[in-house]
Amino acid sequence: MVAVRAVCVFCGSSAPADPRYRNEARALAALIARRNLTLVYGGGSTGLMGELADAALAHGARVIGVIPAGLFARELTHTGLTELREVTSMHERKQQMYDLSDGFVALPGGLGTLEELAEVATWSQLGLHSKPVVLLNAGRFWDSLLTQLDLMARTGLLKPASRDLIRQARSAEEALDVLTAAAPGQPEKWITSEER
Repeated sequence: MVAVRAVCVFCGSSAPADPRYRNEARALAALIARRNLTLVYGGGSTGLMGELADAALAHGARVIGVIPAGLFARELTHTGLTELREVTSMHERKQQMYDLSDGFVALPGGLGTLEELAEVATWSQLGLHSKPVVLLNAGRFWDSLLTQLDLMARTGLLKPASRDLIRQARSAEEALDVLTAAAPGQPEKWITSEER
């Protein structure tokens, strides 16, 4: 079993019309709190980010937000978090989020969510870490991406082992179960910013 103490959640800072995405964000936050885990996320107070953080805080979870100084006005930074870390760049934001976390869950989101997901999966593929990565496929939001990943594997552009680095879950409970049950492929050797 992987010792998961902190979960990094990638998600959008916009408010989607489909209530299933908001409901799943709140369900994941509540479950993180019930399992005494720490939530690490992008630090925003709007959209799915805000739903996630508000629900986690309401259920008593420790919530750490990481946000670049330049995004404070744009994302309306959440001021009620357990801890807010201000960083100087998007790269530093991602590095801190990754360093603070033992596993990653991607809720629905936009380009930023997709980029964070791709980077953490790529780092795993390169052997820079062995932390589990899960797509929480709320309302089948990630179906097209999963189909694309399967196509990449079928055409030989993505090795099957690399395709398997991104797991899928259909509920918040399944997502956390996948994180905690995922066996690491190799000893943890997470690199620091200085080593990269």
